[in-house]
Amino acid sequence: MVDHVEGTLPTSGLYWQTWVGDAPPRAIVVLVHGGHEHGGRYAHVATRFLESGYQLYAVDHPGHGRSPGTRGNIGSMAATVAGVDELAHYAQAEHPGVPAFVYGHSFGGLVALQYVTGTPIALRGAVVSAPAVDVSAASPVQLRLSGLLSRLAPNAGVLTLDAATVSRDPEVVRDYTSDPLNFTGKMRARTGAEILATVNAMGPRIAALRLPMFVLHGTGDRLVPPAATDWVEAHAGSPDLTVKRYEGLYHEPHNEPEQKQVLDDIVGWMDAHLA
Repeated sequence: MVDHVEGTLPTSGLYWQTWVGDAPPRAIVVLVHGGHEHGGRYAHVATRFLESGYQLYAVDHPGHGRSPGTRGNIGSMAATVAGVDELAHYAQAEHPGVPAFVYGHSFGGLVALQYVTGTPIALRGAVVSAPAVDVSAASPVQLRLSGLLSRLAPNAGVLTLDAATVSRDPEVVRDYTSDPLNFTGKMRARTGAEILATVNAMGPRIAALRLPMFVLHGTGDRLVPPAATDWVEAHAGSPDLTVKRYEGLYHEPHNEPEQKQVLDDIVGWMDAHLA
């Protein structure tokens, strides 16, 4: 049986949730969801993880899901990372001495990289899916004016994200577009500027990283180019780095028809790093 537990983090006020199994977990996993979505979309991932003894905790970023803030506007990368850190400490306090992993997807993959290259809790490793470290979708004008627009009109829409690119499964796309907790408008100027600034500063941070990492990407991803994972593979300093590319899969490998294989691969990698 799987129980669902939810609450609000005391410092940030962000919404969090976890899925609890019958037995104490072998490890905890702190989920960092993507932009414009929310942690509840990973309930099936949490159920699969529980089958192998991993308890998933998820926080909704500022302006996302059930957390406060203007829809789609994270406010700042610092606040977003702080929310992940607060949840990680909460989960760690609930399970003292239990190993921990971070799992970030897309924008959440960038947030996860920012977190693990800072001062995270003790971790056995990080799983990073389709990390948003490639900003080639933005035009030169958008890149040049991002800081100014972020200050003058932080909620302005600057970039359209095509929901059809999330999965090859039409049902997943329908659920995505009809989910009231998803933000389906254009990317906010403030969020875009925070992403750009974080990506621009990531090079030396990831070069100094020594944490084990599993990076995965679908080669058919039209939202975050697979070149983003190529960049991580080329620049990450982690001596224990596993990279897997899934032929033809779209942006959300965990929501593709091949999701069983993808989730089995993630669990297998975490299993190997519990030894």
